[in-house]
Amino acid sequence: MKSHIAELAGIRERVLAGPSEKATAAQHAKGKLTARERIELLLDPGSFQEVEQLRRHRATGFGLEAKKPYTDGVITGWGTVEGRTVFVYAHDFRIFGGALGEAHATKIHKIMDMAIAAGAPLVSLNDGAGARIQEGVTALAGYGGIFRRNTAASGVIPQISVMLGPCAGGAAYSPALTDFVFMVRETSQMFITGPDVVKAVTGEEITQNGLGGADVHAETSGVCHFAYDDEETCLEEVRYLLSLLPGNNRENPPRVECADPVDRRCEALADLVPEDGNRPYDMTKVIEEIVDDGEYLEVHQRWARNIICALARLDGQVVGIIANQPQTLAGVLDIEASEKAARFVQMCDAFSIPLITLLDVPGFLPGVGQEHGGIIRHGAKLLYAYCDATVPRISLILRKAYGGAYIVMDSQSIGADLTYAWPTNEIAVMGAEGAANVIFRRQITEAEDPEAMRTRLVKEYKAELMHPYYAAERGLVDDVIDPAETREVLVRSLAMLRTKHAERPTRKHGNPPQ
Repeated sequence: MKSHIAELAGIRERVLAGPSEKATAAQHAKGKLTARERIELLLDPGSFQEVEQLRRHRATGFGLEAKKPYTDGVITGWGTVEGRTVFVYAHDFRIFGGALGEAHATKIHKIMDMAIAAGAPLVSLNDGAGARIQEGVTALAGYGGIFRRNTAASGVIPQISVMLGPCAGGAAYSPALTDFVFMVRETSQMFITGPDVVKAVTGEEITQNGLGGADVHAETSGVCHFAYDDEETCLEEVRYLLSLLPGNNRENPPRVECADPVDRRCEALADLVPEDGNRPYDMTKVIEEIVDDGEYLEVHQRWARNIICALARLDGQVVGIIANQPQTLAGVLDIEASEKAARFVQMCDAFSIPLITLLDVPGFLPGVGQEHGGIIRHGAKLLYAYCDATVPRISLILRKAYGGAYIVMDSQSIGADLTYAWPTNEIAVMGAEGAANVIFRRQITEAEDPEAMRTRLVKEYKAELMHPYYAAERGLVDDVIDPAETREVLVRSLAMLRTKHAERPTRKHGNPPQ
């Protein structure tokens, strides 16, 4: 027995050391950590339990039968993050370049099945060269199994993809099916067809980072939710995100003790938000003032900046915040903002995270490009997401809320549980100037002094239909509140809604706009 134990210890020692010191040095030379180093940073110290460490492929041909390393290029298992179970798989680029073969895929399938069965988050640390060409179509079928499990796990357990190297071709669709995508600048890239293929087909010359680097996907495509300069920071932020998410859709997000007083007055809000609806301001400052200790995690921070999606806590309870950003495009809704907010609302609803919506929206962005690009269809995604959400929903109108954008941004008419407004709110079909030009066109045109007449009629329209209490008088706003009381009002409203239960009609699934 002792000899067998010694043999096992020797095998494990070689497995943990990796294929060779040269391969490890090459990985470090690229500014990249090894798969095991990444797992150590992600999980609590000493908590990782590996699964199928001794798995080897059984393929033959093209020299594969002479090279059968343990793990087959992917490390799978589970551990804890802040004491809570998390499943993980990590490609080991030192073995077959992290390429996926039959045994490699089977290990991933198994850990995904375990995560779903256990009801715990799944984190993938991606650093692979795609399908293992020597194994042919068997490798492609392995990807199909991953995609099917990604879909089955969607809305059941949180799925987080961390891109730490290349991810090309069909392999890129697995991260796209998950809830969150993290990338590291310079070392991670994602694309369906690489620069060489692009050049051959279209004649366009571009680098790998220019085509599918972290900044491209964080700012232009919207594929990436978070981008960081190094792996250590990236993995630390993954841990922080996990601390805000439940283990599965049958649990509530973890609540923490909060030292920030519930009744803390937010006096600064009166100065942060200008009364003049045409003056911009930074909505993130408003969020910082309201949430616990000013801390929040913004999702898709650099894409569709005219809307903010963030996770934060109010009295220790996790909330999802959707807010117009007047600093960018005056906070209008457009195609990208609608898509960004819709996906975030769906994620929060799937994982029992209450929604707080902060409105200061002048409408949808006009223009031929927006109309031809399908703003009707894309805007409907956000409308559908809100209408379909059953979590507690609270909306707060800070300043202007005009037209269809007001309705779409979780108005009371589409199911918001509670709607509050500041005394500076203006809720209307459109701005007073535009409304007066439509309603009083003839009077203005026929007047001796058209500009003076327009000014007078705009003032009358505001006084009659756009005063701060018009919506409250008609029951479309539950209360008009002092901005300084915003935090206390939101916290107490969430406490009341904590036991909310919404009945849904029996159906296989809806058919949301695409």
